[in-house]
Amino acid sequence: MSNVALYLNPEAFDTTQPALMGRQSAGEGFLRGYIKYAKAPDFAFWNVANQAETALNAFVSRIVETPKPVRWVGRNDRMGLARSGMAHLPSPSLAREAWLRRAARLEHAYGVTAITHTTASANIMDMLADLVTAPIHPWDTLICTSTAVRASVQLQLEAVRADLEERLGATRAPSPNLVTIPLGVNVDDFATSAENRERWRRELELPDDAVVVLYVGRFNPHAKMNPVPMAMALERAARKTGKTIAWVQAGWSGSEAHDKVYHDEARRYCPSVLYKVVDGRKPETRFSIWSVGDIFLSLSDNIQETFGLTPVEAMAAGIPAVVSDWDGYKDTVRHGVDGFRIATYAPRAGAGGDLAYRHANGWITYDNYVGTAAQLTAVDVGDAGRALAELVENPDLRRRMGQAAQARAREVFDWRVVIGQYESLWGELNNRRLTAARPIAPRRDIVLNPRRPDPFLLFGGYPTEWLTGSTMVTLAPDQSWASVEALLRSKLAAYGLSSLPTREELKSVVDRLSEARQIAAEDLVAAIPAARRPFVERGLLWLAKYDVITILPRSTHIPVSPTG
Repeated sequence: MSNVALYLNPEAFDTTQPALMGRQSAGEGFLRGYIKYAKAPDFAFWNVANQAETALNAFVSRIVETPKPVRWVGRNDRMGLARSGMAHLPSPSLAREAWLRRAARLEHAYGVTAITHTTASANIMDMLADLVTAPIHPWDTLICTSTAVRASVQLQLEAVRADLEERLGATRAPSPNLVTIPLGVNVDDFATSAENRERWRRELELPDDAVVVLYVGRFNPHAKMNPVPMAMALERAARKTGKTIAWVQAGWSGSEAHDKVYHDEARRYCPSVLYKVVDGRKPETRFSIWSVGDIFLSLSDNIQETFGLTPVEAMAAGIPAVVSDWDGYKDTVRHGVDGFRIATYAPRAGAGGDLAYRHANGWITYDNYVGTAAQLTAVDVGDAGRALAELVENPDLRRRMGQAAQARAREVFDWRVVIGQYESLWGELNNRRLTAARPIAPRRDIVLNPRRPDPFLLFGGYPTEWLTGSTMVTLAPDQSWASVEALLRSKLAAYGLSSLPTREELKSVVDRLSEARQIAAEDLVAAIPAARRPFVERGLLWLAKYDVITILPRSTHIPVSPTG
């Protein structure tokens, strides 16, 4: 009998919907991988949608044929879950299931695993905070998809526990088990071919000498990533190399109006680059489009990201990547081996309490919250441009890095490997349940509102470096106040203006930098009224994000590690 019952609501695994989300792509890949590679003698699926089994069998078969018997567990049949010994959820809703399990008097009957995807939303933060007070046991586990998101989850859990002890004297709050297991890909799905490469180059009318830089994902600058820094980096690479560079954006947006703003703004910042757009949702496109790419580019800057599946898909396709040194990307692309990771900069912890407070009050939407935090996160445009130029000019380097990436994808991220980690975990937890081990006492910490932490504290492990008072900055070459005025007229660059410095404050910063070759951030804002200094200091990240100023790193970032 299967050692786990998988929560199966088709919505979480369906990639044919118009508003395709990363969690659905990951869910579909997981389900296909589980059915192909699990060693269990049969499959148990939890029918949480309460749909007809014939319809559900047809849905599963559409994803992949099931070579073993299938057993469906009814939506309310928690005794059915107990027959497997474990239940697996495709979201972090572990606390909710723990309470429901307790109400059914089945706490010792089965364990629960759940998984993180986006952890920045209010709903998910509440789910995570609830783990501390829910009846969680050592045979329950929250699976974190990256070391960065695991660190942020741990920080929030510790903050909630510390608050309970500080206010209520609670000393026995449980410590949920956290493990890191990456998302996977079915590597063979991303095999490239000369035929697909030729077809896409013909359909996109690409010159024979064009080097194709590929982006795959949603076109959402607020909740995914801003394309302007990518465009700036590509423009630098095109001017530096003199080569023909084509930027193929394979993705989708919420509406034609959003599409127009996204692409019009991105084009403006890379006039020397051929700009091509493909609807990435189409089944015939999702896998074949990788054949056209020579380089993969993804400069993620958003706290809603926790793993980032597309760099791994690029690795599976044998394409070298230029990605930001951010969240789960740190676990996937090895700098100098599979591609290049580009330094990121975010405000120091404590500089975003107002964002957390406004979001908690409902004064700004989730898109406002994560979008504004992204506006204050800078990716080193200069480094990105140099990395792209190096790959554009060196086809042998592209080949070597692509081969290394593909080998790593097969050895580390193929579902054949990852499903084995899941099954080992379920077996270990089931044994732990049977032996009833006790949880380890947690470490404590204090945060003013542990359920809505400052995003730059909670996600402080995402960037390469924090900007602090001692951070040195300088005006970028050929930049002036006119550059800032142009950015303030840009719909994408000026997003979140209410959290940026005023025009007058920005001008005073640029004027001061025009006088000084380089200056520490605290000295740069010293003349600003004390109440406004934190806003102006973090506004330096906005200026750096759009290449008006340059942040001078404290030390060499991201050493090359041939072993990963």
